Amino acid sequence: MSNLILVVDDESSVREALTDILTDNGYRVECAGSGSEGLEKIEVLNPDAVLLDIRMPDIDGIKVLELVRRRGERVPIILITAYGSTQTTIEAMKLGAFDYLMKPLKISDMLDVVKKAVEVKGLIDRGKAGENLPLAEADAMIGLSPVMQNVYKTIGRVANTNATVMIRGESGTGKELVARAIHFNSVRKDRSFIKINCASIPENLLESELFGHEKGAFTGAATAKPGKFELAHRGTIFLDEIGEMSMSTQTKLLRVLQEREFERVGGTETIKVDVRIVAATNKDLEESIESGGFREDLYYRLNVVEVMLPPLRDRKTDIAALVSHIIKGCSAEHKKGIKGFSETAMEILMNYDWPGNIRELKNVCERAVLMSTGPVLGVEDLPLNLKKKSRRYGWLNDVPGGSLKEIVSEVEREIILKALEEHNWNRSAAAQALKMNRSSFYAKLKELGIMD
Repeated sequence: MSNLILVVDDESSVREALTDILTDNGYRVECAGSGSEGLEKIEVLNPDAVLLDIRMPDIDGIKVLELVRRRGERVPIILITAYGSTQTTIEAMKLGAFDYLMKPLKISDMLDVVKKAVEVKGLIDRGKAGENLPLAEADAMIGLSPVMQNVYKTIGRVANTNATVMIRGESGTGKELVARAIHFNSVRKDRSFIKINCASIPENLLESELFGHEKGAFTGAATAKPGKFELAHRGTIFLDEIGEMSMSTQTKLLRVLQEREFERVGGTETIKVDVRIVAATNKDLEESIESGGFREDLYYRLNVVEVMLPPLRDRKTDIAALVSHIIKGCSAEHKKGIKGFSETAMEILMNYDWPGNIRELKNVCERAVLMSTGPVLGVEDLPLNLKKKSRRYGWLNDVPGGSLKEIVSEVEREIILKALEEHNWNRSAAAQALKMNRSSFYAKLKELGIMD
């Protein structure tokens, strides 16, 4: 017999559409119009996969998923929604959802996920699939692009395990946020989260920072001091920029990973720890291994689960949400009532490639908030390098000579021309929009040769 798919959605049009698609692709289909009906049919029918909407009037999809897992049923459940959020994605994956799809559904992607779910159900029925992950509290990050959805899914799947995680990505992509999300979604969330940047501590001090030292172990060691691993006992230690660690310290870290024990610098007592290790790097560790700068055995110990963070230029659909979040925080911190960026300024932000990633975006937003004089941030609040590299202001690259005076004049000219165009060349309205008095505005028009 063909595999049975249960579709649970309160919208009849969605149920009918999915039924037609799935039937055309060789599946048997049953439907439920509510969460409670879905719960009953999952128990009675034992389907091979479930397509489950999240927003339903009686019991939402997340609750249905939780109740199904509490009953011990391990049917693959694919959540679908038009109202996704970071928290919902992580929570869904931690509950053991098979996957999480956003509406409008791409038919080919949906069918691929259903096919994989059916295959997994076959393994479950033969007793070969692993245990589902229990529910845990979700943490929040910003961005709902497909690449970030995959990051959240990975966090949800590994958070409540003790697996060592390697987070990879360019500088400024938010690797520490991912490490924190893993920790605060795990059973260790009430214990310490200890961060150490391996690149910011001199090589001769890093070992002491990690493993501690005894009194007199070296010049300046006036008292004994516990290391980060001791402080992180039963919690999580985040080793940022792991690729900068010396070979000697790498060897001692490998022992901690293998034996969960170490000695302080200058000490003889063996200290045992229960620590979850999350590492991060922006380096090509495979290249470092080939050049002899990183231990291959340590790499495989650290890289049990890999989370690849995309650069901001590869998830530009997240920029608007990121900007809104950053502006809200900066505005509150500096007690300014900033509503956001103007449409033109946002266009520039969207067209820029952000080599410094989220860190650079945050810097630009905070600078704009600090320098602002009104509730809406405009082009004039953006740094010149962004405007030069945007399509709208690319002409700045061709300023003859590139002197400061010429560049400033061209920027002023472009902004004033845009204000005039937006106000149908009404000079009074344009002056008011630019917060200039009319006499100063008219003088500037003459100075820039816009009007006689």
